[in-house]
Amino acid sequence: MYSQTQSRTNQQVIEQHGVLVKRIAHHLLARLPSTVVLDDLIQAGMVGLLEAAKKYDASKGASFETYAGIRIRGSIIDEVRRGDWTPRSVHRNGRRVSEAVQAVEARTGRDAQDGDVAAELNITVTEYHALLKDSAESRLFSFDKLIGPQDEGPGESIAGNTPDPQAQHEQEDFIKSIAREIEGLPEREKLVLSLYYDEELNLKEIGQILGVSESRVSQIHSQAALRLRSRLKDWR
Repeated sequence: MYSQTQSRTNQQVIEQHGVLVKRIAHHLLARLPSTVVLDDLIQAGMVGLLEAAKKYDASKGASFETYAGIRIRGSIIDEVRRGDWTPRSVHRNGRRVSEAVQAVEARTGRDAQDGDVAAELNITVTEYHALLKDSAESRLFSFDKLIGPQDEGPGESIAGNTPDPQAQHEQEDFIKSIAREIEGLPEREKLVLSLYYDEELNLKEIGQILGVSESRVSQIHSQAALRLRSRLKDWR
C-alpha cells in the first residue's frame, strides 16, 4: 500500500529536483515539433525523477543529479517515442541522407559537404536543407537512439544489477566508437554537438556564438546526427 511517508518523500524529491526536470524538458523541447506539449514532457520527466529516487545507489559512484538526469532524459525520450508521430517518409529520407553521406565519403575519402550529398541524392542544396529541417523537427536525436533499444531502462546500468559482461563490453566498445566518430566530425558539427549536449545551450544561443541563424544550427545538428549514423552503420 502506498504510504503517506512515501508520498512525503516523493514530494520532497520533486521540490528539490523539479527544476532539473523542467530544465531538461525545455532543452529537449527545442528538438521537437510545435505539436509536442511541454507539460507532457515535464510529467514524463517527473516519472523518471521518482524512478531515479527509488533506484539510486550512491555506492555506484555517480551523483544523484547525474543519475537522475539520465533517468529523466530517458523517460522523456520514451514518452516521445510512444507518441509515434514521425511520418515514415521522414525516416526514409533520413536513411537516404545517411546512405548518401556514406557513399560520398567512401568514394572521396573526405567529409561529405552539403553540395556533395545533394548531388548524390540528385537534388538541389536547398532541397537537401529542407530534408535536414524535416529530420531535425521530426525526431529527437540522442546517443541513446543511435545505440538502439535497450532491455534496461535509461541509466539502469549505473544503479541497477550488473549487466551481462559480454553485453557490457560490447556497449562500452560502441560508446568508444561514438566518441571516436564525434572527434572525426567536421569542426562546426562537433562544436554544435558539444555546445548542445555538453554545455546545454539552445539552438538560438549556439547560433549567436557561431554567427548563423537558428535554422542553420538545426541543419548542422541534423547533418551531424545523420553523418554519425552513416559512420556507425556496421554496429548493431
